[in-house]
Amino acid sequence: MTTTPDTLRYTKEHEWIRVEGDVATIGITEYAQGELGDIVYVTLPARDTDVRQMSVFGTVEAVKTVSDLFAPVSGKIIDVNTALNDAPDTVNKSPFDDGWMIKVRMSNPAELEGLMSSQAYRELIGQ
Repeated sequence: MTTTPDTLRYTKEHEWIRVEGDVATIGITEYAQGELGDIVYVTLPARDTDVRQMSVFGTVEAVKTVSDLFAPVSGKIIDVNTALNDAPDTVNKSPFDDGWMIKVRMSNPAELEGLMSSQAYRELIGQ
């Protein structure tokens, strides 16, 4: 059974988002990293980059495939998890904590309304 914390919101593309004030921390779900397999490389944008909701903001490369990462919300990137450059497998070991990818200062918090609850995400992945 895959973990899907109730405190997070989710996208159908398997990103999670944790919101604190107007800052959103974003990563990929435990289900996504499990489907990808061993992650060997993560490409993320620089700080101060603007992202639009559902636009590609980076990629995750696993032994089997490369997958795009989609921004759940619009805003400006205020932090990037540069530790993933040296330890991309952190996404496999700790997808919801140490394996976070970017932090975005949201420009339109209303976009959160279109994201899935943990229950809706569990239904999406068949759990």
